[in-house]
Amino acid sequence: MIHQMTLWDSPFHAIKEGRKNIEMRLLSEKRKQIQVEDVIEFSHIETNEKLICIVTNLFVYSSFEELYKHHDKISLGYREDEIADPRDMLAYYKQEDIDKFGVLGIELKLSE
Repeated sequence: MIHQMTLWDSPFHAIKEGRKNIEMRLLSEKRKQIQVEDVIEFSHIETNEKLICIVTNLFVYSSFEELYKHHDKISLGYREDEIADPRDMLAYYKQEDIDKFGVLGIELKLSE
C-alpha cells in the first residue's frame, strides 16, 4: 500500500540526508493502516518535492515520552547538539489527541 504524508523542511531534509529514520505520528485511524513494507510518499510542505520511503518497522506507544525513551535522538531527527524533548511534538499535536490515540514511530529507509 502507498501512503502519502507531508513534512516540514527540517524533517524532510533529515530523512533525505539519512539523518532521520523514524517518523513520529499520532496513531490515528489512517496511520493504523500502515504496515511493514508499505511505501510512504513524503511531500515537502512548501516545495512539494517528494521522497519515497519503505516502512521497515512500526513502534506503537501511549505517548511521545515513551517513544523518546526507546529510540535515540538521532534516529528521531535531532542533531547531536540538540536536546530531544517529547514536548516538541506539541507543536504538531494536541495533548488530548495524543492521550486519546497514542503515537506511532514509523521506521523508514529511503527507496533506492
